[in-house]
Amino acid sequence: MTITKQQNGTTLLLALEGRLDTMTAPELEEELAGSLDGADSLVLDFTALNYISSAGLRVLLSAHKQMSAKGGLTIKNVNEIVREVFDVTGFSDILTIE
Repeated sequence: MTITKQQNGTTLLLALEGRLDTMTAPELEEELAGSLDGADSLVLDFTALNYISSAGLRVLLSAHKQMSAKGGLTIKNVNEIVREVFDVTGFSDILTIE
């Protein structure tokens, strides 16, 4: 997985490419741990994310909890495969998905 990071004022944008699974979830977790302190809101761009596993969902839930005390977490550009995972797991009801 490739993570592209962009800071716009207090908004942190992370674009994910590839698969967010057991092997790559720790990479995202590490990136978020080092980047969220200075951010009031987090935007995740899933345009190029083609798969997410339960390990990836766990990282998203953790980020959602951290950011809910601030400006929030928004996920953008979700494809049908990832959207289906969100729908089946109930994450569509928890996360802000645009």
